[in-house]
This record gives sequence, structure tokens and C-alpha cells, in this order.
Amino acid sequence: MVLSIPTMPAIPPKKSALIVLKEHEIRLIGEIEAYLDTKFPEESYLVRERFRCLQRMGDAISHYPSVRETQIMQGKQRGEESLIASLCEPASASHLLHIPTRVVAVRSFLVAKFHAFSLVSMLVRDIHEFHTPLHRIIFTIICTLMVEEVYFSCLRDPVFSHDTKIRLANDLISLWDSGQDSQIIHHFPALESLWIARDTAPPCFGTMDGTSELFRISMDLGQDWQEFLVAEINHNETRWALEEFLFGLSYEDILNVRSRLARFGISAVGYDEVRSFLGNQPAYGMISSTDPRTIYDFYVNRRDAAQFRKRSVTPGPQQTLEAIYLKYRLTLELE
Repeated sequence: MVLSIPTMPAIPPKKSALIVLKEHEIRLIGEIEAYLDTKFPEESYLVRERFRCLQRMGDAISHYPSVRETQIMQGKQRGEESLIASLCEPASASHLLHIPTRVVAVRSFLVAKFHAFSLVSMLVRDIHEFHTPLHRIIFTIICTLMVEEVYFSCLRDPVFSHDTKIRLANDLISLWDSGQDSQIIHHFPALESLWIARDTAPPCFGTMDGTSELFRISMDLGQDWQEFLVAEINHNETRWALEEFLFGLSYEDILNVRSRLARFGISAVGYDEVRSFLGNQPAYGMISSTDPRTIYDFYVNRRDAAQFRKRSVTPGPQQTLEAIYLKYRLTLELE
């Protein structure tokens, strides 16, 4: 039996263009393709094909309606206001099936863009002039994915007022509507600067008091970070979350290491010694300076551990440092 599928009348889609690549990204890829043309033509073809796929993906996403667009379905109006209301409601930890298709598609696009630039980075890893701009682009993509996660974490926090959640939801909708321009999010530059500072300042441990690590990342951050530390550092939650961020270790692992130092009268410790104390299974994976994905993994690990502590009512930070920092900045805005 052959099913007959009725033909629907063609409705021209109202396109909301997705910016696939920014101007500086286009220039960089052009320079890299020109280099590969002369040295490795097969690899140059691979790069062109990968970015053609990315362009087609962006074009397909553009046919989905803007998240700000109002639609009438079965007499009910759906649009920006209903999306904001949905985002501000208490919801499950998974938001995948509660947000528009375009939003999910844009997130998938960012992952595809990350892989495309990672491929290019791998092909020209020995060409110094390409390394820094490629790393910057890849790291910004990672930060865009992380900042969305931080915002969702705050939207689920019952401490935030409804008005504050509306501000957070508006920021997210601006990001989704633009496609990938994370600079539209008000607090993105501050969070990105924090992650960049952490990426460039690996822990040295020493006496495990975190002073040198804190000093090194604070040198590259703005005045509001200094004010945040002054206002919040005496709160256990902030201090614990900050120590996890600085050392790259879980709250539980930090207690374990400090207990061992005190028990054996050790005054200072190095990276390899810390890892040997914890065995082969530390709670959080290593952060690699050559793999930006490890920064994202590090955030997700801390977020999941914080949520577990909150559910199980166990000691330790119940929020990530990023969420605490964002909450502080939002509170200042509302004063």
C-alpha cells in the first residue's frame, strides 16, 4: 500500500539570515586556503568543502523563523513574549525540547563551526602566523556555548527575581536571533575575559592557598572583577567556587590534597604530585592549553557537581564561579 502525502501550498519562507562567518574569519580562511593551495591542494579542497557545508547549514537555518517572530497556531499566539515566559518558568534541567528549533539548530551550527575551524587549525598547526587568530576564533565559539549554559543555570536559580530572569531571557533571545554574535549578550565580555584568564594561567599549586593563581588571573581582568572579589570573597560559596576554578580540582579533591599536606607536613606541592595524590581518577579532567574543549568540559563538570551537591545537600559550592559572578553583575545593574 502506497501512502499518498498531500502536497501543501508553497509558502515563501520569511528568512532571518544567519551570519555564517564574520569578515575577519573570511579573510583568515582565504589566506589559509591560499597557503594550502600551494602546499597541500587536497587538504585545501577539504577545507573548502567543509566551509561550503557550513554555509549550506547556515542557509538552511535561515529559513526557520526568527525567535522574535510572532505566529498564530490554533488561535494561540506564540512569539517572543511567550518564549520569555517559558524561559522564566521553573523547568527541568533539560531545556532541549522547550526551545524553538532555530535555537537548537544554531547551537548545532556553532558546534559544526568549531569542528570546521579545528580542522583548519590541525592542518596548519606548524604555521605560527595562523595559530593565534585560529585559537581566538575557536575559543570564542567555546565561550559562546558556555555563556548560554551559564545563563540557563541562572534562569533555573530560584533566588533570582522574575524581573532579573526576564533580563537574562532577553539576552539569550538576542544571541539566538543574531545567530552567533555573542557580543550582543551584555555580560559575555566579562565572562569571556574570565575564561581567557583561566586558559592562560594554569595552576602552580604551591601551598594550595590560591594566592598566586588568583593574582595571575586578576591581572587581566577589569575593575568590576576586583570589586566582585572584595564584595564576595568572604562568602564560603564564592571562595569554594573560586578555588575550584583556580586549581582545576573539585571541592572534594582540594580537601583531600590539603588534608594530605597537613598529615605529612608538606609545605608545598607541584602539579604532578597533586595528580599522584588523587590517583588516576580526579573528579575533573585536565585542562589542556592546546585543546579549548577542555575549558568547556571543565565548566560542565563544575556545573554538574554543583547541582549534585545542591540536590544531595552536601558541603561545597552549589553554583559555579561564573554563575556567582553573573549574579553579582546583575545585582549591581538593578541597584
